[in-house]
Amino acid sequence: MLDLLQPGQWEVRDRDLAGGRSRICIESGRRLIQIRHMREACRSFTVQDTADTVTVHYTCPGNGYGQTSVRFESAQLVQLETQGIAQGLPFNVRAEVRRVGACPS
Repeated sequence: MLDLLQPGQWEVRDRDLAGGRSRICIESGRRLIQIRHMREACRSFTVQDTADTVTVHYTCPGNGYGQTSVRFESAQLVQLETQGIAQGLPFNVRAEVRRVGACPS
């Protein structure tokens, strides 16, 4: 399912944080799994993989872990829920993630 997502710039709108928006460039939908560990080399295990939802648990040696669920709405829109530990602190994010265009050059 993650391979159906279009590469480019995506806006992450945190549902629990008023005005909480950020933009990321991705070459593959698989990058959304580790949204709080983007630059980490982590080991992952797929918990669930259906036509419209994927859930992955991952561990980043020395820098925490997380579990992320991505629900597919279209090739340009997904719903994301992720929680875990990053840099010794807990995180819990529920977000709408929408493709907004090409990545800046």
